[in-house]
This record gives sequence, C-alpha cells and structure tokens, in this order.
Amino acid sequence: SFSSDEVIRKRLLIDGDGAGDDRRINLLVKSFIKWCNSGSQEEGYSQYQRMLSTLSQCEFSMGKTLLVYDMNLREMENYEKIYKDIENSIAAAHEKIAECKKQILQAKRIRKNRQEYDALAKVIQHHPDRHETLKQLEALGKELQNLSHIKENVEDKLELRRKQFHVLLSTIHELQQTLENDEKLSEAEESQETQMEAEAKQ
Repeated sequence: SFSSDEVIRKRLLIDGDGAGDDRRINLLVKSFIKWCNSGSQEEGYSQYQRMLSTLSQCEFSMGKTLLVYDMNLREMENYEKIYKDIENSIAAAHEKIAECKKQILQAKRIRKNRQEYDALAKVIQHHPDRHETLKQLEALGKELQNLSHIKENVEDKLELRRKQFHVLLSTIHELQQTLENDEKLSEAEESQETQMEAEAKQ
C-alpha cells in the first residue's frame, strides 16, 4: 500500500503542472480501445493520430515537471551553500573579535605602563613640593579613573557585539526554519490544488 505522500507524488508526475494529463491518459486508453475496435482503415488512422497527440502532450508535461524538480534540487543546494558560507563568516568574525579583544587588553596595559612611567619620571625630574605632588597624584587618580571608565566602555561594547552576533546567528537559524516551513507549506498547497483540480475535472 502507498502512503499519501507517495500517491500525491505519483499524481504530480503523471499530471505534470495540473493540466490534466491523468485525464489524457484515460482518454488515451479509450482511444486505444476504439482503435482496436475501429471498423475502417480511415477511422483507425484517425484514432492512431489522436493517441500519438495525447501521448506527446503527456510526455511534454511530465518532462517539464522533472525539469522543475531538478531546478528545486539545485536551489536547495544553493541555499545550503549560502547557509554554510554565513556560518563560516560568523565563525571568522568570532575569531576576529577574540583577537581584537587581546590586542585591546595589550594596548591598555602598554598605555597604562607608559602613563605611569611618564608620571613617575616627571615627579623625579622636577622634585616638586608636597602640595604640587599631591596635585599631581590627584590628577593621576582622575586619569586612572577615566581610564577605568574607558575600559568599562570597551568591555560593554565587546559584550554588545557578542550579543549582536548571537542575535544574528539566531536570526539565521530562524530564517532557515522559515524557508523550510514555507517550502513544506508550498508543496502541501500545490498538492492540494492539484488534487482539487483533478477531482473537479472527474
């Protein structure tokens, strides 16, 4: 026994794009019976030409259906390739972010060290009094506090980028699921329309 999907698939292959090839096949069988029972040579030749015409129409529609099927397969392969390319791009972006984060941390350490060295060098070189030293220390404290805020901002931006890439990845998966659902829905609708047309013609 055939499942409903197998029955629908065979009807689609026979009926082509819904032009009624299954009805043509029934007419072809009837024409063949009439040809077998034809009384005159002229009537037999006429039935023979009708059979050839109907058979040609059925073969054309079935060939067109197979071409459409092959085209859909190629489109699916193309979508899979695009999806893989997107995944590779996301993976490369994650690697780039990790590398940039390392470079930022290293740059912040170098900058902090240079600032501390410059501040100490100025203090040692000028030998300021206690009041001047306290003012410089206060300024350095404000600068270090500012650098701390900059560090927090950079970390917040990195966290935001990570969330954005996570949302992008989720959106891609949802898009893939939507395409698959649309394809299934389209196939079901086409099958239903074909079946309704076939039932209407009977």
